Amino acid sequence: MRRNGGQLAAVFSWEPFGKVSVMSESIHDDDPGFGVFHAGELQAHQRYGAARLTRGLAASVRDRLNPRLIAFLKVQPFFFIATANDRGDCDCSYRGRQHAPPNDPEPLLAVPDERTIVFPDYPGNNFFNSIGNLLTNPRIGMLFIDFASATRVRINGTARVIDEVGDYWQDWPSAARLIEVTVQQAYPNCRARIPHLAPAPR
Repeated sequence: MRRNGGQLAAVFSWEPFGKVSVMSESIHDDDPGFGVFHAGELQAHQRYGAARLTRGLAASVRDRLNPRLIAFLKVQPFFFIATANDRGDCDCSYRGRQHAPPNDPEPLLAVPDERTIVFPDYPGNNFFNSIGNLLTNPRIGMLFIDFASATRVRINGTARVIDEVGDYWQDWPSAARLIEVTVQQAYPNCRARIPHLAPAPR
């Protein structure tokens, strides 16, 4: 790793990102968490002997998506989202492609630019767990797992609910609304304990 203009550049090899030099704009020397880790995470680093890794871990967190990561996200069949309301009550939800045989499955998501992800919200059980949380607290976590290659990606950011499908109606004709995510953190997760699974024929 090398220092450059108060920022930290890291080189790492990991399939979705590729072997590239990554400049993390969120690394700040005057912040104990380097603009990435909050006080609780730093406390855990100290408590469990990982404090020496804090800077390097922060350098692997990106604030945008590169082309290889975008390509990885677009071919995934599903992902999970985590949301919480303004009281901190949490919810985890599955998001997958809409299948309407004999047509091809609808796209999982769209990436209009390197800091934005859009995905559809389909009619469901009318609990509106995720949507309701986002209306009171825009923070969102997204987890992508490719079980065939044991690849895992986390994306954190803020989301807004868009009630009109608009120009995306051709991609998601059965969607009720859209969720637009502004990416704040994108980073790889270790491969440990990811089982090898392959899709079964539908």
